[in-house]
Amino acid sequence: MVKVLFVCLGNICRSPLAEAIFSHKVGDAAHISVDSCGTSDFHTGEQPDPRTIETANFYNIPISHRARQLMPQDLRKFDYVIAMDRQNAANVTKMAKDNKVDPEKIYFMRNFDEQQDDINVPDPYFGGMEGFHQVYEILDRSCDKLLKHIIQKESEK
Repeated sequence: MVKVLFVCLGNICRSPLAEAIFSHKVGDAAHISVDSCGTSDFHTGEQPDPRTIETANFYNIPISHRARQLMPQDLRKFDYVIAMDRQNAANVTKMAKDNKVDPEKIYFMRNFDEQQDDINVPDPYFGGMEGFHQVYEILDRSCDKLLKHIIQKESEK
C-alpha cells in the first residue's frame, strides 16, 4: 500500500482539495491511500473552506474531510508527503529531522506540475473564487503527474 499525504497550512483549502482530486483520480485502486493535514492547528476539526467545497463540487469531485494537524507519526506512516509551498515544506522537513525521519519522502506539489512557474501552490484563502479555480487547475495537473510517478516507481520495485 502506497500512502500519500498532502500538507498545507490550515488543511481547509489546498490540501483537502488535493486529497479529493487525487482520491478521485486513484479511484478504487486498493494500493493507494490518501489523506491531508495542515502544519498548524488553526482549523482542527473544521470542514474545508466553503469555497473549497464549492470548487470541488463545480468539478464534480467528491470532498469529505475534517482538518487535522500534521503529527510526527504521519511522517513515518506516509510514503509521500506533498507540501503545498516553501513554508509548509520547511515545517514538514524540520519535523522530519527532529523525529529522525527520512526527508527524502517530502516533495513540493508543484514538482509534479509541468506548467510550474513557481514552486508554491498559491494560498487562495484571502482571495475570491478565481483563486480557488486557479488552485484546482494546478492541483489537477500536478495530481496527474504525481499518480504517474507513483505508478512508475511501484512498477520498478
